[in-house]
Amino acid sequence: MAGLLAAAAWYFCLPEPLFAPGYSSVLLSDGGELLGARIAPDGQWRFPPAATVPGKYRQALIHFEDKRFMRHPGVDPAALVRSAYLNRRRGKVVSGGSTLTMQVVRLSRNNPPRTYLEKAVEILLALRLEFSCSKEEILALYASHAPFGGNVVGLEGAAWRYYGRAPELLSWGESALLAVLPNSPALIHPGKNREALKQKRDRLLRKLGQAGVLGPLDIELALREPLPGKPYPLPRVAPHLLDTLAAGGPAVAPSRLRTTLDSALQKSAQAIVTGYSDGMLLHGIRNAAVIVVDNETFEVKAYIGNSREAAGGAKGPADTGYAIDLIRKPRSTGSVLKPLLFAAMLQSGELLSSTLVPDLPTQYGNFMPQNYDRKYRGAVPARAALAQSLNVPAVRMLKKYGVPRFYDFLKNLGMSTLHRDPDGYGLSLILGGAEGTLWDLAGIYANLAHLAKGRAEKGGARLHGLRLLAGAPGSSRPAGDLGPGAAWLTMKALLDVTRPGEEGYWENFDSSRRIAWKTGTSYGHRDAWAIGSDARHTVGVWLGNADGESRAELVGVTAAAPLMFQVFNRLPYGGWFETPEIYLKEVDVCRNDGYLPFGNCETERQWAPAQSNFDQLSPHNKLVHLDPSGRWLVHGKCESVGKMRHKTWFALPPGQEYFYRRYYSGYKSLPPYRKDCEAYSGADRKKGPIEFLYPNDNSRIYIPVDLAEKKGRVVFEAAHAQSDAALFWHLDGNYLGRTTVFHQQALDIEPGAHELTIVDHEGNYATRRFEILGRT
Repeated sequence: MAGLLAAAAWYFCLPEPLFAPGYSSVLLSDGGELLGARIAPDGQWRFPPAATVPGKYRQALIHFEDKRFMRHPGVDPAALVRSAYLNRRRGKVVSGGSTLTMQVVRLSRNNPPRTYLEKAVEILLALRLEFSCSKEEILALYASHAPFGGNVVGLEGAAWRYYGRAPELLSWGESALLAVLPNSPALIHPGKNREALKQKRDRLLRKLGQAGVLGPLDIELALREPLPGKPYPLPRVAPHLLDTLAAGGPAVAPSRLRTTLDSALQKSAQAIVTGYSDGMLLHGIRNAAVIVVDNETFEVKAYIGNSREAAGGAKGPADTGYAIDLIRKPRSTGSVLKPLLFAAMLQSGELLSSTLVPDLPTQYGNFMPQNYDRKYRGAVPARAALAQSLNVPAVRMLKKYGVPRFYDFLKNLGMSTLHRDPDGYGLSLILGGAEGTLWDLAGIYANLAHLAKGRAEKGGARLHGLRLLAGAPGSSRPAGDLGPGAAWLTMKALLDVTRPGEEGYWENFDSSRRIAWKTGTSYGHRDAWAIGSDARHTVGVWLGNADGESRAELVGVTAAAPLMFQVFNRLPYGGWFETPEIYLKEVDVCRNDGYLPFGNCETERQWAPAQSNFDQLSPHNKLVHLDPSGRWLVHGKCESVGKMRHKTWFALPPGQEYFYRRYYSGYKSLPPYRKDCEAYSGADRKKGPIEFLYPNDNSRIYIPVDLAEKKGRVVFEAAHAQSDAALFWHLDGNYLGRTTVFHQQALDIEPGAHELTIVDHEGNYATRRFEILGRT
């Protein structure tokens, strides 16, 4: 029984785990190259334990510390006898006789005082350790926890601190020095000790030569190697990513984090961002972030969380926000959600790429969107509205699609920052009313590009989460209301976005890469975005100031887009998307408005998502009846049918037409009715050639008072199908005046409900009811 108890005590005497210190967080590339490390909680550079020991260091260590290591069971009796003899002869402890296994035990016990009792404990534990671990594992434990001078613990940290490279790349001279250093770690410090350290290293190198490990030339070259100088700083290639991952909690922080980052691309992108940001500093723009995603694997290949690593220094004050990982920071999205609405409406069959969308003064409640150039185009094809990033058509599209539907669509795509309900965002959602992260948005665009390839996936189209840690399982979910056809059509529309600067000539060169891209600028010029994709990669860029400071130069197309194209130019050519015909169908539409044919409009064939059901007939191509000369409209009450000329005429509503004809000189307005023909009758009179541009019906309008306590005026605006028509304005039955060409009236109106009526010379009229709000 006593024997069993003793055996059990010996079996369970080894602590589990053997070492439990805090380790440095180490960031590695996909190829295993060190990208950065954070010091351990106790202030030591102690890398997580490695599984193996490099061959050169292994040979040097065994020949220096324990030449019979591979043959003894953890304790070397001959070494113990020799140690006891030397200690007794000299009257003091000059040799401990410890094997490498015993030294591992001693290190695990935090180097307790040297006593005979402690030596007995070390022997017992060493035997137990040899029972549990292989020789290679014991060597790895020693190399990972031995002291190497200063605050450096472990071979890997020492190799990087003293030589600036991985232990596997060390020479024989460097490996020999690190083999002897734990025996006297203080010798690494500059001063008189340096010569003693060199002598110890050289003696080991000669011993390796005598053992036949090194040849004469190897020894000569190794002896000529200098000792290391000032410690190298550890690589800081992705500092913000390391900080973000290390902040993930105890389960993440003290570990060897092998990422999906491409080391060469990461360094190249970091250099590009740093150089570009130096120029942006002249405009007061301090911060930038870039992410590169592989569209096939969804691996993040480059991650630049900020333009610099730390705040302060010569480049700017200490509050410049350089410590923030801006890839994960929510910022106003600007216009970068517009392509997603375009894709959603294509998929749902609510428009086609060429369908005309109104672009004229628009008001929904107190929300009055404007285009970036403060101009209106009357009506534009949906794909042109997207390529030109027009705000008014986008808001009208969202109004038609519905904010709650689009809100749910964005959530399913992976936008994680929508913390309010849909009504809390309203129609401003499409213009930057919500915040998003570069991480989420790059992932969404990468999924859009992946879907555009049209590759079949088991169970149907799926959306994939970004992968940052190598070996981590990927996540996916059903794509829901988005398919390959709509994704490809969206990519095709984004190819038409005009590129900045010299990039604008890309179509003139066969070698130019095709990139579908979109920019965004937040309200007040606080954020500039650019996100683009080819078939292989997605590049996302954000520029701005971390503290939200606005700058007039913060415009997506001029600030963020050039940086995005610089990064793309460092990537391998990614190709373009092949047409996924299996997910598309051809539809005949009117060439002039993108709706299904009605009448005899000129048609063209265009692609639509195969599962969509666009069923809207053209509202603009109308069959009209003209007199024999073709100059006047007629009808059956004033002209015989036999004399009429029948023609399909492209005619927009008066409000759209008013702006449209400024941009399209070939547009022809409907001719007026002949004098002897009644133009409109009954209810048709209200659908005549007059249209209010402002205000909308039943609007509630607040007239501000300026600092001088002077009340402002409201500018009412209307349009007439005939450019030379005169309009007569009446407010609450009182005549106000007459306008021609430009139909505007600036009115000072008292609070309350009002009715405004405008009439042309033929009696056609339009009415608006509205309310003027008083001061509260």
